[in-house]
Amino acid sequence: MDTYVTGITIKTLREKKGLTQTELAEVLGVSSKAVSKWETAKGLPDISLIEPLANALSVSVMELMTGDTVINKNISSNILRSKFYVCPVCNNIVRSVGDAVISCHGITLPPLEAEELDENHQITIEKVEDEHFITVNHDMTKEHYISFVAYLTSDRVQFVKFYPEGNAETRLNIRGSGNLYIYCNKHGLMKQKI
Repeated sequence: MDTYVTGITIKTLREKKGLTQTELAEVLGVSSKAVSKWETAKGLPDISLIEPLANALSVSVMELMTGDTVINKNISSNILRSKFYVCPVCNNIVRSVGDAVISCHGITLPPLEAEELDENHQITIEKVEDEHFITVNHDMTKEHYISFVAYLTSDRVQFVKFYPEGNAETRLNIRGSGNLYIYCNKHGLMKQKI
């Protein structure tokens, strides 16, 4: 992780919570001088205090570490803001609906940035009764393949894992407008609106 909690963040969150340095120190079992040192950048909280500090300040560890507090004013359609992570070692796939620190095999995984589809990754979508029949025009070799397809709408996620030497096709329930994502093991994450 590139960031560590800053004194300005601790002070801002402490004041927002209405706590004095002494009150925060009592909750954490440290001296008020320790809290003062943190807030004036003359010291840093021990790593073992990060989670208790986040709890005392009513924020997540991620919010404490980045200094960005999340206020979710629009709780609808959060699924559409999903982030995908893929491990380069085992191809494990993780999806989150917010900021997260995801690691696999000791590697911190960055969230994938979805690109628009290109000419080598075309998707055919046919309506068959109440489903989309999805076909990805892509070779499915052991070295180069589509790993998954995900269809995200405002109220659900449909996710299908593909395997090398299999077919890159599936059926997904029609659920209104949303985003269709595909992940190519060589070219990354791509998306198309449906």
